[in-house]
Amino acid sequence: MSSKAPDTPTVTTLMVTSPLSKPLLPKPIWAKLGQRLNVAGMLSFLAVILRDQEMALPHLRAQDLRWVNWAELKRQGFEGVVLDKDNTLTAPYSFSLWPGLGSSLDQCKSVFKGKVALFSNSSGLLEYDSDGSEAKALEKLLGVHVIRHGTKKPAGTAEEIEKYFNCEASQLVMVGDRYFTDVVFGNRNGFLTILTQPLSLAEEPLVVKQVRKLEAALVSSWYQKGLQPRKHSRLSDESCCVQDPAS
Repeated sequence: MSSKAPDTPTVTTLMVTSPLSKPLLPKPIWAKLGQRLNVAGMLSFLAVILRDQEMALPHLRAQDLRWVNWAELKRQGFEGVVLDKDNTLTAPYSFSLWPGLGSSLDQCKSVFKGKVALFSNSSGLLEYDSDGSEAKALEKLLGVHVIRHGTKKPAGTAEEIEKYFNCEASQLVMVGDRYFTDVVFGNRNGFLTILTQPLSLAEEPLVVKQVRKLEAALVSSWYQKGLQPRKHSRLSDESCCVQDPAS
């Protein structure tokens, strides 16, 4: 009696493209969904709400990178900058630097003598970018190193980051657009945290937009109750660190 081999399951893939519309690498659908579903982030969300509310409060706020005074941060003793990708440097899932941010990114790299890196929950995350192809593409396009890591923000430690920069996290600046991922991760690990406004909500999934609104409402209520971010030992004067670029 002959036996029939089991059917091979079909895997549907998504194509991630560069700004030049050349395919970079195929992505299984589960990877794209996995990027949106952050289980560790959900658990952290509850922990912050219940006992660590000040962890979600950034030390500084800026409209976008253009408002950050990199020279002043360097003067106050910071040695490097860690940037989020989606909605901080690029539109979500995009490989193009957001228009108008190029000069600020160049200034950041110049002031910190190249000690600038991306730490993202998409490119460079082993779960989503297992072979590092997206990270390499971003490095080529933006001229900024992408740190490879295995755990989504806000979970995990700063070990990979500290190893790359060869200094403690307390000497670094973390810049991102999400209270409960970028800011919480940064504060828990000792970074100076800067929250920027999201560049574009058009490409974000509806659930992410709703979570973003909830985060903002919670943080606003905590500020109204008088809660303040924890002091950072290196931040001696915050008044000059964020400035209107038009002034």
